[in-house]
Amino acid sequence: MAGFLPINAREMHALGWERPDFVYVLGDAYVDHPSFGHAIISRVLERAGYRVAMLPQPDWRDPSSVLEFGEPRLGFLVTGGNMDSMVNHYSVGRHRRRTDAYTPGGVTGKRPDYATVVYCNLIRRSFPKIPILIGGIEASLRRLAHYDYWSDSLKRSILLDSQADLLLYGMGERAIVEVADAMNSGLDIHDITFVNGTVYRTRDCSGVVDAITLPSYDELRADRRRYAESFAVQYRNTDPFSARCLIEPYGREFVVQNPPQPPLSTQEMDDVYALPYQDTYHPSYRKAGGVPAIAEVQFSLVSNRGCFGGCSFCALTFHQGRIVQTRSHDSLLAEAARMTQHPDFKGYIHDVGGPTANFRQPACEKQLTHGACQNRQCLFPTPCRNLRADHTDYVNLLRELRAIPGVKKVFIRSGIRFDYLLADEDPTFLRELVEYHVSGQLKVAPEHVSDQVLRYMGKPRHAVYEKFCRKYAALNEKLGKKQYLVPYLMSSHPGCGLREAVELAEYVRDLGYMPEQVQDFYPTPSTLSTVMYYTGLDPRTMEPVYVPTDPHEKEMQRALIQYRDPKNYALIHEALVKAGRTDLIGYGPKCLIRPRRGEAEKAPHPAQKQPAQKRPAQKRERPAEKKPAEKPRKAQPAAKEPRRAERGEAFGKPTAAQLRQAERYLKTRKKKQTVKKPTKPKASGGRNV
Repeated sequence: MAGFLPINAREMHALGWERPDFVYVLGDAYVDHPSFGHAIISRVLERAGYRVAMLPQPDWRDPSSVLEFGEPRLGFLVTGGNMDSMVNHYSVGRHRRRTDAYTPGGVTGKRPDYATVVYCNLIRRSFPKIPILIGGIEASLRRLAHYDYWSDSLKRSILLDSQADLLLYGMGERAIVEVADAMNSGLDIHDITFVNGTVYRTRDCSGVVDAITLPSYDELRADRRRYAESFAVQYRNTDPFSARCLIEPYGREFVVQNPPQPPLSTQEMDDVYALPYQDTYHPSYRKAGGVPAIAEVQFSLVSNRGCFGGCSFCALTFHQGRIVQTRSHDSLLAEAARMTQHPDFKGYIHDVGGPTANFRQPACEKQLTHGACQNRQCLFPTPCRNLRADHTDYVNLLRELRAIPGVKKVFIRSGIRFDYLLADEDPTFLRELVEYHVSGQLKVAPEHVSDQVLRYMGKPRHAVYEKFCRKYAALNEKLGKKQYLVPYLMSSHPGCGLREAVELAEYVRDLGYMPEQVQDFYPTPSTLSTVMYYTGLDPRTMEPVYVPTDPHEKEMQRALIQYRDPKNYALIHEALVKAGRTDLIGYGPKCLIRPRRGEAEKAPHPAQKQPAQKRPAQKRERPAEKKPAEKPRKAQPAAKEPRRAERGEAFGKPTAAQLRQAERYLKTRKKKQTVKKPTKPKASGGRNV
């Protein structure tokens, strides 16, 4: 197909190729859009002069599926997809997802679990000596020993389990060209040990300079504390300016991680996004209904990458790093102008952002020369005194985008960091955000209300979010707009017990609505929160952390946030009893649920600074002497009385008419009955009737 890279031998031969330089095996469908990692890497290699054939979602049950292009000249590239294949397949409750947004038609089952490992082993069966390079989010976050939530075990580096030769972590544009050039020059893949942003395996690490040796895999499996200590070292070595090589021993073999690749300059970012992407999925997927994931990004602009927010449950520090890299206004305006020519464009740019929309520059001047601080965060627990909180560039960019002919509205949907926004003394961005860039609802992520839980999350105190809410509401009122905040909330994060979960439920109650967006904490590889979940320790301080790992408690915590849902009643009742908060079971306006039938209303909790709630006042009968004389009423047909069993009354004596009716019924039933042999009692304790 014109413009697309070949996905089969027929398309390859139509281009006049005898064989490709690289065969790129994908866990996703082939979408040639810069929001998909495989599109960027393949186009970067194409610009460098290499022929790349795409092999999307080969049949992992058929070894011959990887033979479509024969043996490539240089090697295979393998990625599990835009998401970790296990996150793609399973919910946090380990239930299989019903759809896959990265597969044509949204169908599931087109990629295996642990896709990178399976694909590489499939290739090794047919090509024992061919170089295999792995990358993408799945490989990047599993590059060293890591806790795997789905098997509930500590797994080895994915480099060993996949039998690959080299792993590229992070975004990889620089590293892939440097590795390809080394291979093309004739250098053996096992000798390519010098490229930043790569991980390799070796039996001799004596030549590794200025390295830190981590605890061995056997030590990590034997002692969870050692794993927390090891991860803390890794976390402090994610910056390209200050990181050192890391060595992780595996018996007689070693896995060596080189420092990350340096951040791209604005010009380099512009060059990457100016490559000849087709901005859609391969035409062969049309019959299946296309690839659903394109809908979220087709009319969105990626303006930055990297994030200095430092949320504990986020893996961006390990993957993209903490130094923000941005595209120029010219690059973004050119892409937006092309967007307006698309036949499906309706005038709305869905997003202008990245990991965090309002980060358009590094946190401070020092980061571009000395890197991010190893032992300090830019925003947590409070903004650093060196932080540059300035939205001027972002405001100007949004104004220019709004002025493009054909653009009706520019939305911001990729998330606003509200503590960074408040740190900016200039109110211009918040005013223009409210006036021009909200579609009725602004999504923000306070995550929780308990300051203890927020501390483990690496998020600002709840008072900061409340301050933002007040400013947002005041601006909407001033501008005459009815726009609301939609908070993302998380249950069961390390540090969150039932008491904190109840505190969050009370906050939801006071908001006056039941949030649909509730995320039960998901322990994905290579995050601080996942290490807390596995070890019960905070790697930053090595202090013990309470971790809700029991599935039933996790269900209760999630149910509390959605306490208005009737199907959650039993879970909420149990949670409130266990938390000692039965004061929230009653009829008052502060109660979450009503008592069960026959259950007395409980006394208020001592922590509640509010008067005891009374039951709704009932009508009192006036004294007999003051009652007016009742007028005679006409006889009315008796209303249908509820069944006595439902009223909880005892059955009274049957009438003569009821006895006669029962006798007639028994005679009729006796005639119809047939003689049956008595059955034995069931082993489970069932009764014979």
